[in-house]
Amino acid sequence: NHVEFEGPATGQVMYEWAETPSKAEVGAEARLGKTGRSVAPPSVLLLVKRGDDKLLKVAAEAVQNLTALDIDILLHPELSAKMKHYFGVDSENIKLFEPLLVPGYGGSHLKPRGMTKAQLQENLEKHRDRYSSSDDTDAGPDLICTLGGDGLLMYASTLFQGPVPPILCVAGGSMGFLTPFQQEEMVDAIATALGIVKDEETNESSIDEGPAYFPGGGVEPVAARPIISPSYTDEEGSQWSGLTEHPDFYDDQYLKPKFKFGAYNRICLSMRMRLDCRIVNREGVVRARFSVLNEVVIDRGSSPYLANLECFCDDVHLTTVQADGVIFSTPSGSTAYSMSAGGSVVHPAVPAILVTPICPHVLSFRPMVFPDHVVLRCYVPDDARADASVAFDGKARRELHRGDSVQIQMSAHPVPTINRMDHSSDWLNSLKRNFNFNSRVRQGPL
Repeated sequence: NHVEFEGPATGQVMYEWAETPSKAEVGAEARLGKTGRSVAPPSVLLLVKRGDDKLLKVAAEAVQNLTALDIDILLHPELSAKMKHYFGVDSENIKLFEPLLVPGYGGSHLKPRGMTKAQLQENLEKHRDRYSSSDDTDAGPDLICTLGGDGLLMYASTLFQGPVPPILCVAGGSMGFLTPFQQEEMVDAIATALGIVKDEETNESSIDEGPAYFPGGGVEPVAARPIISPSYTDEEGSQWSGLTEHPDFYDDQYLKPKFKFGAYNRICLSMRMRLDCRIVNREGVVRARFSVLNEVVIDRGSSPYLANLECFCDDVHLTTVQADGVIFSTPSGSTAYSMSAGGSVVHPAVPAILVTPICPHVLSFRPMVFPDHVVLRCYVPDDARADASVAFDGKARRELHRGDSVQIQMSAHPVPTINRMDHSSDWLNSLKRNFNFNSRVRQGPL
């Protein structure tokens, strides 16, 4: 559940379970790995859209089925209390989830309000232990499942400003552009993503030790949590820079479709890049820091005047913005606010940062796309008529005073979302389903 970029990546990434035996005893013996050491049960952080009783019922039924497979379910205290009170869902496999403060991130960069220095230090130590300890019991969830809309995925992203576990998105919102899984397949999808298989004869479940991230066949199970790399070496020693076409999928023993969720024990991931955004004052002190999945928007806020901003790319002056504002977007966010403002629609696997003006008072300011390795900076000059405002994924709005700047670059920690088919199929299907992409009555023949 520790995923990092080691460099720009454009190809498809997947992980595969090195071994999924057909039979295994469920219980204490199933918790002994091949090395004989105790293996913690797999854990899933379940997030559910608030205020929807139908989704709460779906989630309660899913929790009952998943805990029966000896899977630990992490729930927010409020959600856990509702499930227990309204549906009688209670199990020793249900754990409470408390988000930990990520060092250096958030609106109060030094210390959140109401938190003492001792509490802050304790939280920081817990966060360091979560990602540096070899103890599986404190390594965070193995999987995140969101039951809701696209906004819930962005909320999940805010819970993990550093490394993010794979996220399985189940549709429960109004649009569902980023939620390819249906509610009726939720339990099976989670089990498949965790490498749990049911024996056809006994209906028992078996759990493998852990995922081996895809470099080819014959990979040994690993006890440590590996890092997904954008490039691999297969058995014959040839180097791949991303999975765009794999010969094994065309072997006679395999059936179409080319990519199918969980087929051949391989799970396709979309590595959705995030933006690492920092608010810096004129003295060079970082006031706040956020990781955003969709976009960071710098606008005029409540001011009646145009936003006056100076934009730089790698410390080279890019342009002067005189507009309602400007959007810095990820490829995932290219179909959100940026698209509404006239920006390009970009495939989620393209490593890029989009710059889209909002109602510029000029005819020649066009949307632009930059490579992911650049550092962009937007500065409020001293001669601006008014202060500006900045929002991160539509939340955490902050005032930008004269002399303040926002520094934007690619984050080292992407959001890995699990695809139902593959990243192109899911994305194109969403474009057609939600936006009627290029839909027109076909011209008849002569």
